[in-house]
Amino acid sequence: MEAAQAVETIQREMTVFARRARASAGRLHPELSLVSYTLLGHLEGSGGCRATDLAAHYALDKSTVSRQVAALERAGLVERRQDPEDHRVQLIHLTGEGRRMLAQVTESRRTAFRERLARWPQEDLERFAEYLVRYNAAGGPPTAG
Repeated sequence: MEAAQAVETIQREMTVFARRARASAGRLHPELSLVSYTLLGHLEGSGGCRATDLAAHYALDKSTVSRQVAALERAGLVERRQDPEDHRVQLIHLTGEGRRMLAQVTESRRTAFRERLARWPQEDLERFAEYLVRYNAAGGPPTAG
């Protein structure tokens, strides 16, 4: 396969992958979009942050993040707290329900990946993981969807 054809195949398959990820996120929890799931994961990893930090990290428009955060607040998955170091700033944190929901969806996603990859040889799994890490590291800031 020549390079141009390989890149075309990669682009097509990554698009299928992204569409499947969006669809499966909705099936796992109807109110939790892939973007919302990604934002919750970032909040868990960071221990909380400002909405502008989320927008910058994922290269999203601030209004998009604002809508997502508002929806997550309405669902009781995140809450805003005053920054102890700068009382003018509101930090977004996961609630207990947000942590529970994130853990549930994450485990469901892991199970789906395990099932889909169950028959792959260990060497292929390791190579695929290395390629994904390399691909994502070369692409600049991650996107949420």
